[in-house]
Amino acid sequence: MTKTKNQPTLNKVIVDVVTEAKVDKRTNNPGRPVNKKSARYKRLAKQAFYANVNEKFKSGNTFKVSNAEYNYSQPSNNNEYGCIVNNITGHVCNISYIGRTKVQGYTFVLGKKVNVELNLKTLKFVS
Repeated sequence: MTKTKNQPTLNKVIVDVVTEAKVDKRTNNPGRPVNKKSARYKRLAKQAFYANVNEKFKSGNTFKVSNAEYNYSQPSNNNEYGCIVNNITGHVCNISYIGRTKVQGYTFVLGKKVNVELNLKTLKFVS
C-alpha cells in the first residue's frame, strides 16, 4: 500500500489493562456475590467450624470447663486415644472416643466407672 499525501498517519494508542484481584478466593468466580444466607453456605460454615474445633482439641489447646482449664494429651503412638489433663491436678480422665463434635471418656471414682462426655461445640478454648 502506498502512502499518499492526503492520508493522515495514525498514532498508536497504548492501553493499560488492569485486572481485578479475587477477594473471595474462589477459583471459578462467576462474578456474582456469595449468598451468605443460603443453606449450602451455612452448612459449609458449620462444617468448617466443627473441623476447626476438632483440630484445636486434638492439637492439645487448653479449654475451659466450669472455670477449670484442661487440655488433651495424646500418646506418642497414634494407635490409642489419650487422656485429658488438668494443669494443676494432673490426669483427669481417659478418652475412649473422639468424634466430629463429641468426645467420650471415662474415669474411676471410688471404684466405680464414671463416663464423661464433652461437646466440642460448647467448649471454650483459651487462646
